[in-house]
Amino acid sequence: MMNYKESLFFIGKCLTISHEKANKTLVEKELASGLVDWDLVTKVSTAHYVFPALYCNLKRANFLMYLPRDLVEYMIYISDLNRNRNLQIIEQAKEINELLLANNIRPIFLKGTGNLLEGLYQDPAERMVGDIDFLVSLENYSRTIDILKRANYVELSKSNPHTFDFRHYPRLIHENYIAAVEIHKDVIINKFKCEFPYENLKNNRIQTAENCFVLSYSHQLLLSVSAFQINDNGQKLNTLALRNAYDAFLLSLKTNGIQSLTKVSKIYKPINQFLDLSREVLNYPKSLNLSTKYIDTAFKKRFYKLITDPIANSKHQQKIYRKLILKLVYPILLKSIYQRETRNWLISKLSNNEWRKQKLAQLGIRLRI
Repeated sequence: MMNYKESLFFIGKCLTISHEKANKTLVEKELASGLVDWDLVTKVSTAHYVFPALYCNLKRANFLMYLPRDLVEYMIYISDLNRNRNLQIIEQAKEINELLLANNIRPIFLKGTGNLLEGLYQDPAERMVGDIDFLVSLENYSRTIDILKRANYVELSKSNPHTFDFRHYPRLIHENYIAAVEIHKDVIINKFKCEFPYENLKNNRIQTAENCFVLSYSHQLLLSVSAFQINDNGQKLNTLALRNAYDAFLLSLKTNGIQSLTKVSKIYKPINQFLDLSREVLNYPKSLNLSTKYIDTAFKKRFYKLITDPIANSKHQQKIYRKLILKLVYPILLKSIYQRETRNWLISKLSNNEWRKQKLAQLGIRLRI
C-alpha cells in the first residue's frame, strides 16, 4: 500500500507527463502494476488542489484506462464543474478589467486568474481558483475600491478592519458573480514588498488577447512561489503545495528559473527552497534546472521527516501557528488602544465562540465542555 510520501511523489510525476517523456513512462509502469492507492491519491491531490490537474494530465496521456471507472466518472464531474467555474471567472475578470479601463485604471491580474487569462493551462479545468486577485498602483488603490463598491461589490465580512499597510483590501463579492475579488496594492507582505516594486511589475507585464494585463512569466513564477512560501508561511511550516509547484513547473517552461531567482535578493532562499523541493517531488523536470550549490539540505531533510511522521508534523505545525498567532496579537492589542476600528473588531472576534475556539486550537489549547 502507498503511504503519504509515495502518493505525493506519484501525483507530482503525473503532473509533468504532458511534457516529460521519462516521467510518462514511469507513471505508466506504476499504473500498470495495479498498486496505486487511488483513495489516498484522491485525498492527497484534493488537499493540494490539483485533483482536476491530475485528471487532465492522465487524460492527455491516454492513461484513464488504468483507473477505476467510478473514479474516472468522479474526476470528469469535478473537472467539468471547475472548468465551468473558471470560464465564469475569466468572464468576470474581463468585466472588471473593462470597468476599470473605463476609469483609466489598468489592473494587472495575479496568480490563478492571471494564469487563466494568459492561457497557461491546456485546459482551464486544471487550475482550482479561489479569488480574482489583481494589482493596481498605490495612487489608484482607494479609487479602485470605490469603483467596485459603486458597481455593487460588497465586503464579504464586515467584521474585518482594513489596515492600509496590508497588501490587499478585504474580499469583495457581488451577488451576480461567482468569485470574490481581492484588490492588491502589493503582492507580498510588507517585509519583502521592495522585491516586487509596482513600476517593475508594470514595465514587464504581458498583455493578453483579451486586452488584460498579467505579470511577466518571470514575475509569475516568483510570485507563485512567494505567495505560498512567504504569504502563506510555507517556509516556516516546511511544507510544499502541489498547486503552486505545478504552476511553477508550467511557468519554468516559459522562463528560466535560475535567471528568475537572480531578480530577487531577500527572498532568494525561500524561493530556492521551494523550487528545489518541487523539482524532487515532480521527479526532476528538465525546466526546473536549479544549481546544486544553492540547495538547502537542512530544509529538505526537515521536509522529508515531516511528510513521513504525521505526529511530528502535527506538533511542528501547532508550534508554528502558535508563534504566528502570538506575533500578530501584540500589534493588534496595541492598535486597539488608540484605534477604535481595531478595538471594535477585536471585541467582535473575541465574542465569537467559533473564532475563539479555532484560535485556541491553533495555540494547542483544547477547551473541555
